Amino acid sequence: MKVMVLDGPNLNMLGKREPALYGSKTLEDIQRDLRDLAAELGLGVSFFQSNVEGELVNALQQAGDTADGVILNAGAYTHTSVAVRDAVAAIRIPVIEVHLTNPQAREEFRHTSLLADVCAGSISGFGADSYILALLYFGRHRTAGTH
Repeated sequence: MKVMVLDGPNLNMLGKREPALYGSKTLEDIQRDLRDLAAELGLGVSFFQSNVEGELVNALQQAGDTADGVILNAGAYTHTSVAVRDAVAAIRIPVIEVHLTNPQAREEFRHTSLLADVCAGSISGFGADSYILALLYFGRHRTAGTH
């Protein structure tokens, strides 16, 4: 089983950007932890990060043809991007929405996810462990995707 991890805008700044809110781990730290867990679970894992909405749409479309599942932290695009939402809806593999913080405990504009209703599930508020929990889901449901 192959899982693609897609990260949206500003996630490349983890460890530097508001560490009191987002933690001290960098995106590279999170990716290393996910690689280690994927190896333990017998999963393949790949990573892509972009600050550009269209590149995330392209990556989601590609994942629909090459992966069995997606872990998606769309960052601020969660609340604003119909294009990312439509790309998630268009692919036939499960997508798990993840967030480091709990959007419901933050500013009002973060309370609405345009992605939630087209994702298989959402995990938020557990810091970097939000990604770990999503990968554990795929480890337990190895036939989740169509590939």
